[in-house]
Order: sequence, then structure tokens, then C-alpha cells
Amino acid sequence: MTQTHDRFSFRMLVGYAAAGSAFVLAAALGFQAMGYAPCHLCLLQRWPHLAAALIGLATLAFRLPGWSALLGMIAALTTAGLGIYHSGVERKIFAGPADCTSSAVDATMSAADLLKQINEAPLVRCDEIPWEMFGLTMANLNALASLALAGLWLWAYLKSRETA
Repeated sequence: MTQTHDRFSFRMLVGYAAAGSAFVLAAALGFQAMGYAPCHLCLLQRWPHLAAALIGLATLAFRLPGWSALLGMIAALTTAGLGIYHSGVERKIFAGPADCTSSAVDATMSAADLLKQINEAPLVRCDEIPWEMFGLTMANLNALASLALAGLWLWAYLKSRETA
């Protein structure tokens, strides 16, 4: 039992967490290549994954101390929070950002103003679900994966405390 537990060193866990974020980014880019253009909230969810992957890379390359795993965990929790928020926007639980969600048409709006609103509307809206599998959207999957990655980062931090 101890031998199995020893396989999961601080460096190994950081590597798994960083690779997980890199995989999520690659998957997002793969969906984009298949024609699923990202909305504003989708793009925001990518930045913390990039940060987590870079934190992991820096931690491994420069042998940074265990507290660096907490930075990776914060990045993972940030994108998880964004994913949860985006999931709520898709399901109409939360109001989304005005720049990427539908808004009601004002009956007093002139035809010119209505046309302007239509022309300025984003092509990809945050409150629509472009893809889902078994009831899970890409935002749902990001939130779940990011929570799991945050757990890996936490495990890595705790592992570093064991060996310190």
C-alpha cells in the first residue's frame, strides 16, 4: 500500500495537474477547430487553464517550492467558478454579461436602433448551449474537470508538506 502511495510524488501530481489543464485547453481548441466557436465566457475560462499549465511547467522546471501548487489550485478554482457561472448563464439561472447574452427588445426602440442592436450583437452567445452530451455542456465539463484539477493541485501541496 505504501508503494502505491509513493508513486504520487509532489512533482508527479503537479505534472498531472498541469497536463490536465493543457488537455482541457487542447480539447477547447479541438472543439473550436470542429466549428464550435467560443463565446466570451468560453474564452475567459481558458486563461486560468493556461496559467495553471504554466505554473506547473515553472514548478517542475525551476523546482519551485510546494506553495506554488496553491497558485495552480487558485487558477483551477478560478476557471471552475467561471465554468459554474457560465453553466448558470446557459441554463438561464444567472444573468450573463450584456455583451454576449440575448436581451429583450424594447418596444419603444426605433427601427434604426433595433437594426443597430442586431448588427452589434455577438455571433456566439453565452446563453445558448451549442453542444451537450448526457445533459452536460462544455461549460459543465470544464467546471467538473477544473474542480478535479484543483483537487490534484491541493493533493500536490499537501504532499509537499509531508516531505518538508
